[in-house]
Amino acid sequence: MDSMNIREMVKQAQQMQERLQKQMAETRVEASAGGGMVTVVMNGSKQIVSVKIDPEIVSRNDVEMLQDLIVAAINDAHRKADAKLAGQMGSLKIPGLTG
Repeated sequence: MDSMNIREMVKQAQQMQERLQKQMAETRVEASAGGGMVTVVMNGSKQIVSVKIDPEIVSRNDVEMLQDLIVAAINDAHRKADAKLAGQMGSLKIPGLTG
C-alpha cells in the first residue's frame, strides 16, 4: 500500500467518525420506569434530552420512590442508547478494512 492510499483511508475514517458523531447526537431513545410514571429521553451521546414525570407520583409525596424510578429510567435509556449505537457501528463499512 502506498502512502496515498493510507492518507485516503485515514480521510475516509475521519469522515465516518464525523458522521457517526452526528448520528449519535441525532439519535433518540426513550425509556420509562414505574409503568410510564417516569420517562427519560436520551440522545446517542448519552445526554438526557428530557424527563417526564407523571404528576400522580409527585402528589404522593413519595420522593424516595420517585428518585428510584428516575434512576431506573436513566439506566434503561443508557442500555438502549448502547444497543442502538452498537447497531449503527455494526452497519459501518470501513473501506480497505471490511469487505
